[in-house]
Amino acid sequence: MANLRFAAGMQRLIPFLGYHHILMFLIVAGIILLSLLLAGCSSTSPGIPNIFLISLYYQSYPPSFDPAQVDPGVTTAIANIVGQAQLEVRVGYFGICINPDGGSFLCSNNASSLASQVSVDQDPLNLIWVASTFKDSIIFPYLIIVAMVLAFICFILLATFPGWHEETDERGSERDVKPFPSRPVSQVALALIFVASVFVLVSVLWQHTASVAASTIAQDLGNGSVKSGVGTTAMILGWFGFALFIIVTIGLLVMILSISLLDRLTDD
Repeated sequence: MANLRFAAGMQRLIPFLGYHHILMFLIVAGIILLSLLLAGCSSTSPGIPNIFLISLYYQSYPPSFDPAQVDPGVTTAIANIVGQAQLEVRVGYFGICINPDGGSFLCSNNASSLASQVSVDQDPLNLIWVASTFKDSIIFPYLIIVAMVLAFICFILLATFPGWHEETDERGSERDVKPFPSRPVSQVALALIFVASVFVLVSVLWQHTASVAASTIAQDLGNGSVKSGVGTTAMILGWFGFALFIIVTIGLLVMILSISLLDRLTDD
């Protein structure tokens, strides 16, 4: 009986869902994904330490040799300095997480406080300092924040679009009608979500390029003793957020062009 009631309620609700409601849902989904991206490594909450841009960790492995190396034997000296260290550092937009001994993560936005909780033997090459330099000097999260604000304003504008309502025609019978949304409001919403999409694209490309470059350089410098990696989850969140904003941009553009075409056809 409950399932029948739910199905009947959905049947009454679906006809009143407009095209703009789908776009609003996509905007909310994009904002949530980007919020998770920015929240990476900001706390020890479940899953948050797994959202990182790059990770640096001590691990012994056969070093790479190349004719361009002036002193290939430096890998032995680095290995002796590293010893049995197994610390891992993960970097997010607003925080750093460390795992000193394979246990649980410690997260903070203050690298100095994290460094004070480990010994010299646990971080002999100052990976925490390297991670802090990457976060403070290379990563720039504010374009994403501005993009989220613009997307939210676009969401509010879409909420002003008229929905289905009943009107009485000349014969006295009621019918469901839905007026076209305001063209200026639609154009402003399109401009906002387009700019937001561009900002997210620039930020994600910046994030991807910087993370790959920093990861490669750090691993080469710690050849044989330090490994690094790029956070897959963070990349997925960034690119999916961008994709959702682009879908909304295209959806608004199609809607505006369709309304313009209908206006021309009715005028003719």
